Amino acid sequence: MSQEQSDQERIESRAHLLPEEAAVGSEDPEAQADAILAESDTREDRNVAPDTMLERRTSDQTVGPIEPPD
Repeated sequence: MSQEQSDQERIESRAHLLPEEAAVGSEDPEAQADAILAESDTREDRNVAPDTMLERRTSDQTVGPIEPPD
C-alpha cells in the first residue's frame, strides 16, 4: 500500500464527525479531516524540535497532586 493510499484511508476514517463536530456541522468533513490530520502529523514530527523530547503518557502515568504539608 502506498503512502498516498494510507493517507486517504486516514482522511476517510477521520471524516466521520465526532458528536461535538456533528452538533455544529461541517460543510466538507474530508477537508476538515485532512486539516486535522496534517496538524497532528506536524505535532508528531520528531524533527520539528530536535532538542525537545516527545513523551506519550496515559492518564494513569500522570503525576498526582502535591499535597501541602500538615
